Amino acid sequence: MGYNISCIQNLTRYIKNRVTEHQEEPARYVFRNEFFVDLVLSICKRAEKMILDQYRMFREDNDPILYLEKKRNEYYSIFQKCCHGSTSAVIFGEIICQKLKEPIEQSVYKKTARDLTDEMRSNCSSLNGNRSNMEKHILKTLAEEKDFDKYISYIHNPRDHIKSFIRGEVSRYNTDKFSVSVLPKMKGNIKLLQQMIMRAARESTEHVQENRGDAGLWLKRFTQQLSDELIFSEKDLSGVKHDDVEDFNLLEEMIREELTAVMSNISRRFNTTTFPVHLDYKFRPDELLIDQFCQCCWVQCPFCKATCTNTIENHDGDHSVPFHRVTGLNGCIYHKTTNLAISVCTSAVASNLSFYPTDSNDAVLWREYRTAGEKFATWSITPDLSELPYWKWFVCRFQKDLEKYYSNTFEGMGKIPEEWNNYTEQDAFDSLDKYI
Repeated sequence: MGYNISCIQNLTRYIKNRVTEHQEEPARYVFRNEFFVDLVLSICKRAEKMILDQYRMFREDNDPILYLEKKRNEYYSIFQKCCHGSTSAVIFGEIICQKLKEPIEQSVYKKTARDLTDEMRSNCSSLNGNRSNMEKHILKTLAEEKDFDKYISYIHNPRDHIKSFIRGEVSRYNTDKFSVSVLPKMKGNIKLLQQMIMRAARESTEHVQENRGDAGLWLKRFTQQLSDELIFSEKDLSGVKHDDVEDFNLLEEMIREELTAVMSNISRRFNTTTFPVHLDYKFRPDELLIDQFCQCCWVQCPFCKATCTNTIENHDGDHSVPFHRVTGLNGCIYHKTTNLAISVCTSAVASNLSFYPTDSNDAVLWREYRTAGEKFATWSITPDLSELPYWKWFVCRFQKDLEKYYSNTFEGMGKIPEEWNNYTEQDAFDSLDKYI
């Protein structure tokens, strides 16, 4: 029957084993019990939508009660026609259309999802460029919402945050543009598919008549012509008796009549709620966009958490970013202090300042950061003065939140320069134009 409580127990056990393995490695910290609980809750929350969707699809495909309930009207309609003395061609035509209903719906929804994805890549300003362009929009949204927890999510879990952002953009676009864009696309795809099916039926009838074939030959020809567009084959009609079907013109006319009803039913049920629900998870517009935007490098700078901008995952060469951030955003402190650092990586590597790698008690000079371990050695941080005022504005706006979150302060060496307080939200927005 799919999901049960043991799934969560297995997941919890797996997480616990991974945490235990990690604790056996040398480190300067120890996890509290509360950390394990928070970690499990966080992972479950991130996976909740996927688990619920997979469970629903599994039940719809495998629960006999749901399956029979779904087939009830279909079988009853066929039974009625038998009772009324309908010919074999009429009954066979209805069975074919009933079997086509699900493949048609999946094809229409998938095609509409692809069309919508392409449209959003062109018309939606946050989705019509590369990942850097999207992050510019994310940073503007975060500044407008002024939600510190969302900032922390973006800083420490950028991939998850971007996925969530894409899902939000797609949901909003679907809702706002449903009647003017989504619905017309779906109706257009239904019309094209209906025309293709009827063309296949006509050609199959002509083929059988020319070759003096039977219903088996008609069905083989019909399914072959639909194979490129629909997941539908002769096997879907195995066990359905059709030896006595002789009037293929009547069969074709019956398919035309029933197909119109099937298409009308799909159109009526199409709305902002059913659109994502009836699509396989991997074919949804948000998942298609996530796949396009997230097949890239996600390694973060060990100092400031800026994400490498290379478009290839597991790429050769060093990681790099055009703009690093204030290192205090990641909780970095100055050597022998509890002061959160206000240095930007590109200026810090030109200084005589030192830092502590997380797995060592020995201080390392910033300018020799590559000697601090593998995660530092794979980064190319060029000494310069390039920086985004955005992050200076952020530090000033959320100073108290950052100090509370990292249990350290922007004091002493980390005292925020007075001029940083002059940056406005608009200055932060304007600086993002350098981002792409």
